[in-house]
Amino acid sequence: MIAPSTPQSQTPPAPQTTPQTTPRTWTRALARRRRALYISSPIGLGHAQRDVAIAGELRKLRPDVEIDWLAQSPVTTVLEAHGERIHPLSPELASESAHITAESSEHDLNAFQAIRRMDEILVANFMVFHDAIESGAYDLVIGDEAWDVDYFLHENPELKRTAFAWMTDFVGWLPMPSGGDHEAFLTSDYNAEMIEQVERFPRIRDRAIFVGEPDDIVPDDFGPGLGPIRDWTERHFEFSGYVTGFDPTPLIEGREELRRELGYQPDERVVIVTVGGSGVGESLLRRVIASYPDAARRVNGLRMIAVAGPRIDPASLGAVAGVEVRAFVPDLYRHLAACDLAVVQGGLTTTMELAAARRPFLYFPLRDHFEQNRHVRHRLNRYGAGRYMEYAASPPEVIAEAIAAEIDRPVDYRPVETDGAARAAALIAPLI
Repeated sequence: MIAPSTPQSQTPPAPQTTPQTTPRTWTRALARRRRALYISSPIGLGHAQRDVAIAGELRKLRPDVEIDWLAQSPVTTVLEAHGERIHPLSPELASESAHITAESSEHDLNAFQAIRRMDEILVANFMVFHDAIESGAYDLVIGDEAWDVDYFLHENPELKRTAFAWMTDFVGWLPMPSGGDHEAFLTSDYNAEMIEQVERFPRIRDRAIFVGEPDDIVPDDFGPGLGPIRDWTERHFEFSGYVTGFDPTPLIEGREELRRELGYQPDERVVIVTVGGSGVGESLLRRVIASYPDAARRVNGLRMIAVAGPRIDPASLGAVAGVEVRAFVPDLYRHLAACDLAVVQGGLTTTMELAAARRPFLYFPLRDHFEQNRHVRHRLNRYGAGRYMEYAASPPEVIAEAIAAEIDRPVDYRPVETDGAARAAALIAPLI
């Protein structure tokens, strides 16, 4: 446990005992600051960027709060770059990101079934969380899609020790067509269980925050007889708006200066290819890299930068001449704001960063990934952002043609909220 500290040079005066304040409670109140344990989903890097921003806004509202992060790779990479404090039990966490990578094949991930097969990991990680709470004097737990914590606290409400703020950017498990009637039955059953948990024990979630607006919720039902997802979500959640983790306005207005700062030349047409923090996107990286020679013939001055991320070996990608391959890139959103075009997977964070920065992009949702194909695509359609591409129908020559077609296309996206982190923090602050 990381114990709170009190400067040794400060000696508090003797307390005045009143009927309302005893010496013991007064001393305890002075002896420690307010403490929060923050858990950010490790599946990709998207949650980490927004959670760091929310934590920063929370510190503005509550300067006395100390935040520890119970986190695993690749989230710890982002947290350490921002100087955040990692809880010492973090190395005990089982890798959710590695499990997701192992469940994937060539640009295919059935995210719902992968979560179903993650029970042992979720149980193990909840026990690490439980140990952290039992050994630390925390006042608040913030869980950004910490599915293990939310599920097992609802199953074991007597284990709740602190206030709990729950955040998510989607609500509702949805079946993919390839899963047939059996998957439709299972997703409906999962949704029914979640609804029953929340309505039976509403005290578990002291605050439930949807990272977005009501219109971002898919127009689907939870399943037969369970009702619309949006209606239920509006009754049980508060809305922060989207959280980018950065203010896009100075990046948009100072784009030419940003390009110079990042080393991009005025006559270059820069394409950034990135697939997030897991290893799931390796097939897409390889295919886009293979499209470069054809794309370069179509676009003068084309420069392609492929970001492998922390789980893909850049040397294994076999990059063709003219393509730069980089590993982890700090503050990747700045490069995305400076590029002429991006080619990305279908994850919410990267696509919404591009929408906020008003850059054209191609996005390829993972086949059978219900969140990317249903929830994320619905939200991007609402913003009018990006061009949807189907991986199976996009050999390198098709990708090259799309790059040439989209790189100069003017964008007219719906503006993305800039105050989401502050709104989320304002909803959390009263809990601590």
